Amino acid sequence: MAKTQKRYVCQACGSVASRWQGQCADCSEWNTLLEDAGGAVTPFRAKHDLQSGGRSVELVALDAEVELPARMPSGIAEFDRALGGGFVEGSATLIGGDPGIGKSTLLLQAAARMALAGQSVAYISGEEAADQVRLRARRLGLGTAPVMLAAATSTRDILTTLSQGKPPVMLVIDSIQTMHSDLIEGAPGTVSQVRASAQELIRFAKQRGTAVVLVGHVTKDGSIAGPRVLEHMVDTVLAFEGERSHQYRILRAVKNRFGGTDEIGVFAMQAEGLAEVANPSALFLTQRDEGVTGTTVFPALEGTRPVLVEIQALVVRLASGATPRRAVVGWDSGRLAMILAVLEARCGLSFSSCEVYLNVAGGYRVQDPAADLAVAAALVSALSERPVPIDAVAFGEVALSGEVRPVAHGALRLKEAGKLGFERALVPAAVASEKSALRLAGFRTLAQFVDHMMGRG
Repeated sequence: MAKTQKRYVCQACGSVASRWQGQCADCSEWNTLLEDAGGAVTPFRAKHDLQSGGRSVELVALDAEVELPARMPSGIAEFDRALGGGFVEGSATLIGGDPGIGKSTLLLQAAARMALAGQSVAYISGEEAADQVRLRARRLGLGTAPVMLAAATSTRDILTTLSQGKPPVMLVIDSIQTMHSDLIEGAPGTVSQVRASAQELIRFAKQRGTAVVLVGHVTKDGSIAGPRVLEHMVDTVLAFEGERSHQYRILRAVKNRFGGTDEIGVFAMQAEGLAEVANPSALFLTQRDEGVTGTTVFPALEGTRPVLVEIQALVVRLASGATPRRAVVGWDSGRLAMILAVLEARCGLSFSSCEVYLNVAGGYRVQDPAADLAVAAALVSALSERPVPIDAVAFGEVALSGEVRPVAHGALRLKEAGKLGFERALVPAAVASEKSALRLAGFRTLAQFVDHMMGRG
C-alpha cells in the first residue's frame, strides 16, 4: 500500500506545502498553514493532481461589454454574404470543393481585391509555383495587385517568415493537405500532418490577429479530406458546390461561429474568373412562352435569399411486366418515393406501371422540404398531360397523411415570385390567407390539389 502524505494548505493564498512551517513560502504570512482535512494524498496523486500548480485563468462575466470583432470585407459581395459580413480578425476559415471548381480562383480574386484596397495579404501556394499563380492573376486582370506571394510547404518556414515584422491581415494557404510540420513524422496529407499543420496556423491566427483561410481537398463522396477534427478546429467551414459542366457555383456556409449557416453566395464561371450573380433565379429558370407539361417553378429559400428554380418531371408508361425506373437529379430520391406513394394511396393516381424521371433545371440541388408540392404538381402534370400555368409557382410540404403543410417564409417566397412576373401561386391553405400581390390558391390536402390540377372542380 502506498504511503500517505500529509499536506498543509495556506489559508491566506491557498498554496500547498508538504510539511508544516511557521511562515508561508509564497505569501510570507505567519501561522496560516493548516493540515488539509481532505482525503489521504499518495505520492502519485500529489504529482498528478491538476487542481494546483497551474496558472490562474481570468474569468469574465457573460454580460460584460466587449468590443465586437471587426469585419473585413473581401471585395466580393457574394463571398461576404456567405461569411456573414466578411472575414473576422484572428479567424480560421476552411473552404473545400471538388477539383477545378474554382476555389483557388475565388480566393485569389478576394486576396487581390483586399490588397488593392490597402490591406496586407499573403498567398502561400503549396501546389503551384509562384509563376503559375502570377499567370492566373494576369488572366483574371489582377496582375497589378500587391499580394505577397510564395510557394512553400513547410509550416515552420511560413510562420517564421510571417513573424518577421507586422503580420498580414489575411493569409491564404492553398492547400492544407500540402503543408508539412517537422514537429511530427509523416508525409504531407496524412491525418497527423494535416492536424498538426492546421493547429500551428490557427494558433498563429489567434495570437497575431491574422485571418487565415485554408483550402481543403475533398474525397470522392464530397467530404473534406483529412481528420474530422479539422472542421472542429476552424471557425468557419465553406463548401464550394457546383458541376464543372454547369456555369454556376454556390458557396455555402456549413459552419460559422461568427454568423449564420443558412446563407449562400452564387457565382458564375466566366473567362475572366468568377462573377457574382445578383439574381440567381435567372440561372435556373427556362425561358418559355407557353406551358409545358411536367414543369413547375418552385421558390426555394437559401437562408434569407429566395431562388426560383424549375422542377421538371417526365412520366413514361410501360408495357405490363416491365420494371419501372425512378431517376432523380437534384433532389432526394427517397423524398420522391414518398411523394409517389402519397399520390397513389391518398389521391388514387397510379405510377406503378410508369417510369418517373425528375430533374431540377440548371444543376441546382434542392434541399428545401417546401418542394414537395411543386414536385407533386410536376408529376401530376406529366401524368395527366395538363401543363401548369406558366405564371404560377407552387410550394408546400406534403405529409404522409396527404395534408399540405405550411412552410417558413411564405411571404418572402411570394414576393420574389412577384418580382419575376409570376401572377399566381399554389400554396398550403394556411399561406393563402397572407396578403400578397399574387392570386393565391390554397389547398388543405394533396387530394384537393390533384382535383384542381385535373380540372375536377
